[in-house]
Amino acid sequence: MMGLVCAHLMVTLFLSSSGWLCVVGMRVSTAGDVQAVNGTDCRLRCTFMTSAPVRLSSLTVSWSFRPFSPGPEETVLYYHGKPVPNHEGRFKGKVEWAGDAGGRDASIVLRKVSFQFNGTFSCQVWNTPDVHGNVGQLLSLRL
Repeated sequence: MMGLVCAHLMVTLFLSSSGWLCVVGMRVSTAGDVQAVNGTDCRLRCTFMTSAPVRLSSLTVSWSFRPFSPGPEETVLYYHGKPVPNHEGRFKGKVEWAGDAGGRDASIVLRKVSFQFNGTFSCQVWNTPDVHGNVGQLLSLRL
């Protein structure tokens, strides 16, 4: 069951050399709570809006995970020009980039989810010069 789409907008103001005030902002949207069935694939949706043109060479996406039980935050996937999945830990071989960076989509697919994946996933997006306006959005995955 998909929850409501959550969106936050942070705006950073810059005074340009011409004296004009420029507004730079990033908005990242994800599904709210996501429920999945043990052993199935699960898409974690993350889309973004940016006030700057998307340059694939400078766009960066970071997905991280914090378990509901005590434990450290883990990197799930990093994207900068191409996806770089985590090669160790609970997500090794379990994460696939499902986004289209040029289409403002930073989604991922978790393969064969297990109870170890119960927790909060965070998607953060940076698109220069919108590096100061992004907000990581949280999703909770429950099996």
